[in-house]
Amino acid sequence: MKPLTLLFIVSGLAVILITPTWAQVIELPEIEIVATRYKYLDALGEEASVPVQQVEEAVADFDVQSADFYQDEYDTYRVAFYIPEGRVLAAYDNEGRLLRTAERFKDVKLPKAVLEAVAERFPNWGITKDVYLVNYHENTGKANKRYKLTLENGDKRMRVKINENGKFL
Repeated sequence: MKPLTLLFIVSGLAVILITPTWAQVIELPEIEIVATRYKYLDALGEEASVPVQQVEEAVADFDVQSADFYQDEYDTYRVAFYIPEGRVLAAYDNEGRLLRTAERFKDVKLPKAVLEAVAERFPNWGITKDVYLVNYHENTGKANKRYKLTLENGDKRMRVKINENGKFL
């Protein structure tokens, strides 16, 4: 019985040692990852709702030079992006750089800082409508984000403006 067990062990070791020699080496083509318009996405942050983030990523990924309407003779191209929640008007130069955006979205997920500031200052009021506005400029590399909120308390209605940090404007 022992010689048979030893034979199985030796044959198992032989299979284990030989198997790696059967493996194939496959060379994959090189992939270059380039950060396009990272300033725009960095300036926006990630607190927006999923549909808003998706359209902002589409704005960042858009290649104006491969568009059907592209011609070398124009200096600036204005491109509009639409989703049911809102729209983005983006300006690109003739080299494809994102220069600026004007964004407007309705009924989006509000940041925690905005919700807390409204609850603290207007404790018995509820938010019934909100509009999220963003203006991005490449020169500054910053996005100006603000919210226009409609608050209601019974039959009373009030409109307020607040930035993304919860500071009332």
